[in-house]
Amino acid sequence: MTGWDISPSGVQRVLGKTAEAAKGLSDTGKALQKTLPSAAESAGTIQPGGAEKSGVQGPVGAALREFLTAHQERLMYVAVRTSNSLNGADTATKAYVQGDLDMAARAHANALKEPTIDLSGAGEQQGDT
Repeated sequence: MTGWDISPSGVQRVLGKTAEAAKGLSDTGKALQKTLPSAAESAGTIQPGGAEKSGVQGPVGAALREFLTAHQERLMYVAVRTSNSLNGADTATKAYVQGDLDMAARAHANALKEPTIDLSGAGEQQGDT
């Protein structure tokens, strides 16, 4: 049987560092969702001879919008997957600790039980018959 050697405090430390990194990734994703459309809008439009903005998006703006559209679902997937992984590791570690506590409580309860003495053979002769 393989043994488990989990350090709950170590797991919590790693989860904390990973959550910090994930927050940075999440914040970057949110900023990207906000700034890319603005950058696309600021990239200009197709307009002949410097006329006022025609409203027809230029190639840079179109490329930025296309990039966001193509990768938005992937970015959201990574964020959700990361969150689920962190929560799963936390839940598993808590179950491991609870299992240890349950086993210790059972062992303690068994050790404190009154012993049962079997005296059924006390009156019989022992040795050769």
